Amino acid sequence: MRILTAGESHGQANISILEGFPKGVKITAEIINQELKRRASGPGRGKRMSIESDKVQILSGLRNKITLGSPISLLVKNKDNTIFSQKPDALAAINVPRPAHADLAGALKYSESDVRNILERSSARETVARVCVGSVCKQFLSNLKIQVASFTFSLGDIISDKRPANIKEIINKTGKSKLNSIDKENQMLAEIDKTKKNKDTLGGIIEIWITGLPAGLGSCMHYDRRLDAMLAYNLMSIPAVKGVEVGLGFEYALMRGSEAHDVISHSKNKGFYRKTNNSGGIEGGISTGEPIVLRIAMKPISTLAKPLDSVNLKTKKTDKAPLVRSDTCAVVACGVIAEAMSAIVITEAILDKFGSDSLGEIKNNYDNYIKSKF
Repeated sequence: MRILTAGESHGQANISILEGFPKGVKITAEIINQELKRRASGPGRGKRMSIESDKVQILSGLRNKITLGSPISLLVKNKDNTIFSQKPDALAAINVPRPAHADLAGALKYSESDVRNILERSSARETVARVCVGSVCKQFLSNLKIQVASFTFSLGDIISDKRPANIKEIINKTGKSKLNSIDKENQMLAEIDKTKKNKDTLGGIIEIWITGLPAGLGSCMHYDRRLDAMLAYNLMSIPAVKGVEVGLGFEYALMRGSEAHDVISHSKNKGFYRKTNNSGGIEGGISTGEPIVLRIAMKPISTLAKPLDSVNLKTKKTDKAPLVRSDTCAVVACGVIAEAMSAIVITEAILDKFGSDSLGEIKNNYDNYIKSKF
């Protein structure tokens, strides 16, 4: 597949084009809108989320809600629309870059003194387009009974003590949670309130589960086709994500191989399986058939209500970063975006192995593969 997104944070709209998606998949705008609503939810969000009520327009690639195999174009209009492509706006230039944003690095790269021309595109608002594409991919994966879900593992230094038994438990518990959490929600909510009063921001860790996959997706033959590498690349592309783990991740370095590695078993009913899943469902860049388990670390939101020190690009003198509207915490949104990016990668891996022309062909190839291998 090929995916292209376009749009500025305060421009007219955010747009995505998805090319190479198979024919014959039912896609409903209502399901995409549910994901967009999830992205805008969660305690600690800023005023922007109270302004926008994101709704997708599917402009091409479908007829009667069924994909045609042609490029799919998706559009989400911005209500907070203050910059224009063909007429001037009344916005003052921003000459002081905000620490931890793309402002300074982008200004230096593009020889720009008004960092508004950098932040408009580098803003996380762009992920609206990716959530749309990810929802399309989730709807495709549901035909193969593949599910993607996430939960808030930690927020600041408050860490969940519970481990979910399966993806069903994650979906059930997070469905009743304001924070997409399965544990310690009241403590996390109190931490958000405290942080907001202090005019500070919070990050956290999100855990993503992908279930229903067969063994054999990805490749050990080419470094850029390794499933864990593709997932890590796409998850790291999310603004504010600074780390990715697969399975035990960094905990592997603290253990002996004899206690860390997943012993292989076999039964007539299950076929090959592992009693543990420390590898996170991926070995040698290939799915094992066990649930894929990933974690991402989201840094605290970069824009603070109590601005940090910076330097004016024109005067080169110390100045305070501009006070730009921001969130206190956006961990819930980050989880939704992570699910979208994971669904995109898994869809690409499925199409790579089982064909990409039509859903019927893919399902036949998929079913035959399962019968022959397992």
